[in-house]
Amino acid sequence: MSARIVLFGATGYTGARTAEALVAAGARPVLAGRDPAKLAALADRLDGVETARADVTDPASVRALLSRGDVLVTTVGPFLQLGRAAVDAAVEVGAVYLDSTGEPPFVRRVFDEAGRRAAATGAALVPAFGLDYVPGNLAAALALAEAGDRAHRVDVGYSMSGTSGQAFSRGTLVSLMGVLTEPGFAYTGGRLTEEGAGRRVWEFQVGGRSRRGLSVGGSEHLTLPGLAPTLQEVAVHLDWFGPLTRPAHVLAPLTGLLGRVPGAPVAAQRLADLVGRRVAEAPSAETVASARTHTVAEVRDRAGALVSRVQLDGPEAYGLTASLLAWGATTAAEHGARGTGALGPVQAFGLPELTAGAASAGLVRA
Repeated sequence: MSARIVLFGATGYTGARTAEALVAAGARPVLAGRDPAKLAALADRLDGVETARADVTDPASVRALLSRGDVLVTTVGPFLQLGRAAVDAAVEVGAVYLDSTGEPPFVRRVFDEAGRRAAATGAALVPAFGLDYVPGNLAAALALAEAGDRAHRVDVGYSMSGTSGQAFSRGTLVSLMGVLTEPGFAYTGGRLTEEGAGRRVWEFQVGGRSRRGLSVGGSEHLTLPGLAPTLQEVAVHLDWFGPLTRPAHVLAPLTGLLGRVPGAPVAAQRLADLVGRRVAEAPSAETVASARTHTVAEVRDRAGALVSRVQLDGPEAYGLTASLLAWGATTAAEHGARGTGALGPVQAFGLPELTAGAASAGLVRA
């Protein structure tokens, strides 16, 4: 018998699209959120699925949603401010947890602070199970498997094409602004190190065109070393910023300094809230209709020679995230996860299974 799937944050943009993807996959999720009226309207549109009220400011209400072995999918962000209640609830009851975060500091907190507790209770925590950062984990894992024991360094680059107008949802933009003053990280010399976002720029090719990505912390830094014993360097880069890439790179050292200024995190969050009030909830219709995502992983040996390269192309960001979350949740509900504690996508589901699941979401090798 399949476990129950609970979707927390169902009435937000990403949450509603995930609810639609779950129902399309044959699931009957429990839709949870703060607004009963909005939940009822969404449930009616999805053939009357169950709803439940839960509020991130009331952790007990989130805990009440779950029983041991259930699958909790959460899209409630910004995760640094609002994500802990869902993680703690999943850990306490021994559930499988998936989320849509793209916030590197939050992902690291799940691994550093919640992973050991989750292993003790039998919970499986799989954060960032969407465009951030399943494609990079999958592309890199495939490239590492091809490289074998020659693998020394892997670079991952994320890019998009076909965007027009607003490329990201309000929630994504607010989350991005909210992590500006948070410490970043990298994986170099065989260990995790502190490094602010944007310190490095990597040029990579997509469809014969050169792309420039800014370095960021990603779940790949935390998950890929466990897949390849010889791996010493992991780098993740986002080509999201267009003409702002070079200025952002030049200004990157200042973000670390800002984080040490008293009150800077609060100011960053206020700026994020201001941005949130001035942009639309959803990306533009043109972007949703025509955008494509592209992820490149390149593995090099100790001498710097290219050993293997994998490119994965997929649909637009939010459709891909919704489909990946739906696949992960339904697979976990049917079969569970392959381990406990904080896990990467490959560790949670297996490389062949994740490859097939990603393909069902439209993420395929170019």
